[in-house]
Amino acid sequence: MGLTEFLRPAKNVPTTWWSANDPWTLKPRFSTMILLIIGLIVFGAGDAVLIAAGIGNTPWTVLAEGIAINLGWTIGKATFLVSVLVLIFWIPLREKPGIGTILNAILIAATIEVLLPILPTPESFSLALAQVILGVVMIGIGSGLYLTANLGPGPRDGTMTGLTKVTGISIGRVRGFIEISVLLVGWALGGTFWVGTIVFAILIGPCVAICLNVAGKSFRV
Repeated sequence: MGLTEFLRPAKNVPTTWWSANDPWTLKPRFSTMILLIIGLIVFGAGDAVLIAAGIGNTPWTVLAEGIAINLGWTIGKATFLVSVLVLIFWIPLREKPGIGTILNAILIAATIEVLLPILPTPESFSLALAQVILGVVMIGIGSGLYLTANLGPGPRDGTMTGLTKVTGISIGRVRGFIEISVLLVGWALGGTFWVGTIVFAILIGPCVAICLNVAGKSFRV
């Protein structure tokens, strides 16, 4: 299989041997839970690596950083606050959280909280850029694992699909509107929007696509 096939946009999340049959089950298999948890920790670690690079964050982390600056909080705590606020917004959208949804909000924020204080900030731009790319790859791998676990969407993903159902607007446009909106608000609050943000926007799609396609081709049931 060539690289082109792995880079092909994933039309759906593949079902793997660890995928839950019911996304809202309260008793998932042990293997499903383990890979979900690993995926969320890797995602949070990737986000922390990207933040520590110091040259721009993901749109949602730009928002979390802006909130953290204004409240005198850490980015990890602000990330958890953002997830909680987003989940409250699910109520009028009538979205249903799963175990993965709750763990997404807790574990990603907790991982950022633990790792960010001990991660280095590169002294050169080239090293910082390399660190951003590493962070994006880790986020892509983490996304692939937690999405294929099929235990409920993350708070931000559920908001995207919920707004699509309510408004009838395409998921691509809804996602673009949400990402740009939180980026602008976060930037206005003092969050870091720079080269790393643009690199993330360019690379995250292909990274997630590769991870989902690898899972679909190599671990599909």
